Amino acid sequence: MKLKAAILCLSCAAVPLLRVSAQSATLEKKWTSDTTLRVPESVYFDAKSNVLFVANIDGQPWANDGQGFISKMSPDGKVSNLHWVDGLNSPKGMGIHGNRLYVADMGEVVEIDIAKGAIVTRHAIPDAVNLNDLSVDPKGTVYVTDSKKKKVHTLINGKSAVLLDSANSGLKGPNGVLYRPDGLLVLDAGAVFRAGKNGKLTKLADVTRGTDGIEHVQGDEYIVSCWQGEVFYVNVKTGSATKVLDTQAQKLQSADIGYDAKKKIVYVPTFFGNNVSAYQLNVTK
Repeated sequence: MKLKAAILCLSCAAVPLLRVSAQSATLEKKWTSDTTLRVPESVYFDAKSNVLFVANIDGQPWANDGQGFISKMSPDGKVSNLHWVDGLNSPKGMGIHGNRLYVADMGEVVEIDIAKGAIVTRHAIPDAVNLNDLSVDPKGTVYVTDSKKKKVHTLINGKSAVLLDSANSGLKGPNGVLYRPDGLLVLDAGAVFRAGKNGKLTKLADVTRGTDGIEHVQGDEYIVSCWQGEVFYVNVKTGSATKVLDTQAQKLQSADIGYDAKKKIVYVPTFFGNNVSAYQLNVTK
């Protein structure tokens, strides 16, 4: 009897723990913008100014054609300035430090003065071809992926260097990148990896093909978009990936997402759909 009672007590004690660790995430659509955008590849939410910056390719995905531009949108989906900054090629990932917006644009990282709405500098990244996603740490270091050359570069005070390449890390075609205090996160070959100080990658979670954008939600939990039209809620501690959005049937892509961490709103650029959709993220335990 004592043994059975002890087992029963242990079982009962385990139930709350299971409830705490079990996550359920959903996305609820709030709005979809009009279709004046032109092949929007990336969205970046600037909490300081309460503005969405949208990178428009406006042409072929990988072309040096000078047609690319950055738009400004309000958080309710209204395009306030379609051609806020012109003169880019195929702009993709973005990040902010201070009053500067950094944009990955083919072989350059374009630095924009936010207050003036003007390009300040074009930082050429040697040997870069297809710069894709970008993340900036609190000190201003820019991390940018090159999907074709299979590298991750850093840009510090205008000087670039190779942080990761296929030779030392096994990269196959990196896209999404996100600075985190415990290690840079990189999306590559359908999975989430953490970069170590030795340049080697550790796989944290398998997601699916086309991994594109990544945003931090809480703790070990992230939102990951996959270009073909899927979004996943990923726990890198448990290695789980739960699909929370699938727009493949509507032929709408889900490129480099933006995220309002305070209101928990995910902004999804639909690429060839020429608009942005906002979704309320609901996470329950």
